[in-house]
Amino acid sequence: MDNINKSKKNDDKKKKTTSILTYWTLRYLLIISIGLLVTALFTFWWIQQEAMNNRMQTTGLLAQEIADRSVDTDGQLAITPSLNKLVEDRKRFFKVTEEMCVIITGPEGELLYSQPPMTDEEMRYKLNDSLTDSRTSEYKAAAAQIQGDQGTLGQVLVMQSKRSLRHIPTEEITFFSIIIVFLIILSWLTIYLLSIKLAKPVQRVAAAAAQISSGQYNIVLETGAREREIQELLVSFQEMAGKLQQFEQSRAIMLAGVSHELKTPVTSIKGLLHAVREGVVEGEEAGEFLDIALLETDRLQHMVADLLDYNALTAGMVAVRHDNLEAAPLLEEILYQWMLTQSEEVSKPVLLLPETPLVLRGDPLRIQQIIVNLLGNSLQAKMPDRKLQLKLELTATPQGQAQITVTDNGPGIHPDSRERIFEAFYRSSGKQSLLRGLGLGLTFSRLLAEAMGGSLELGSHPPQGCSFVLRLPLAES
Repeated sequence: MDNINKSKKNDDKKKKTTSILTYWTLRYLLIISIGLLVTALFTFWWIQQEAMNNRMQTTGLLAQEIADRSVDTDGQLAITPSLNKLVEDRKRFFKVTEEMCVIITGPEGELLYSQPPMTDEEMRYKLNDSLTDSRTSEYKAAAAQIQGDQGTLGQVLVMQSKRSLRHIPTEEITFFSIIIVFLIILSWLTIYLLSIKLAKPVQRVAAAAAQISSGQYNIVLETGAREREIQELLVSFQEMAGKLQQFEQSRAIMLAGVSHELKTPVTSIKGLLHAVREGVVEGEEAGEFLDIALLETDRLQHMVADLLDYNALTAGMVAVRHDNLEAAPLLEEILYQWMLTQSEEVSKPVLLLPETPLVLRGDPLRIQQIIVNLLGNSLQAKMPDRKLQLKLELTATPQGQAQITVTDNGPGIHPDSRERIFEAFYRSSGKQSLLRGLGLGLTFSRLLAEAMGGSLELGSHPPQGCSFVLRLPLAES
């Protein structure tokens, strides 16, 4: 039931998904549209304020002109019949609305002229008590004093509603709206083209990933993008696909090799035991068959242990100690124990120690595993017509490390194999035909060295044989 619910949730998620083109285009378009609309509203408000200020200045100029025309040549206040024509002409010239009201008052505030006509009571209802501005906030007034030879003769007030002062012509609103719509369309087109540009490489990578998930690793991506980030994505994915293909090939070879190496001792053991059980061999020969079967069992057990150790170490499940160890006594003890397990034909390795004692940090058991593995590899690869000579040299490096060099006089390592000898399950062609094993010894040894903070590398190519260099950190003094 839980699996059904999970599958339904996954199906719902798939249904809700959308393409990157649609997703980002809609969101960017929404953001830009909102931004442009907010900007347009602010700009429209600002234009209205500027229009009101400019029109009030124009209204002030009109009031001053009317005040100047209301004084005759003798410097006396004079309201002439032509004043109505002047007001109408100025309305058309300054493009003001019909809602404009012109009021002329005398020295005592009495009403002398109004356009449109009104009574003194109506005038005082519209103006404030000082007769200098509108009584309501819906109107604004511009005042100008009428100056004559004897001083102030009165004043002129020109009133207009704020609505008319803020009025913007329909043509200007239409033009402004067209610009906003054009900017939105241009922004959408830009975002759309950009999203297509970004979506195409992502789609190619997604298609390539689908091919990889189906087991097809031989993919080719066009890596000629001009954008650095997209180019890096395509190149990295192409390299990853190549490495996955190599890994898959190595995995197939490894499985075949492991299956073959594990099958060989099992088949041998089965055949030997079957021969003893069926009475094909008897007496001492049967005992020899059983001894051989035991040896094959030990070999099989060793290969299984190598696999378990390798998997445990790569998974980080092997604990490694970091103790202070005296290097010289440790190496002497390792060589002594190793020689106890060897036949008399094996010569004791030469151990070269520095004059100054060295104290390194590491796990004595893991160091022994590494060195014994290196000695065992040299012993297995020794030349049949040449006596094996082994040498261990302990030195201190300028970088504050203890260096242990293991050198033999065997056949050496072929140049084609030097770059791959530390790969898991890798064995050179010569080893594959002569030796039995999984090819995990050097890989496991290097992982152990790195877990202790050191390294294991192939040393310089000597005239005969090969050398391996184990470096471990020195203890802090």
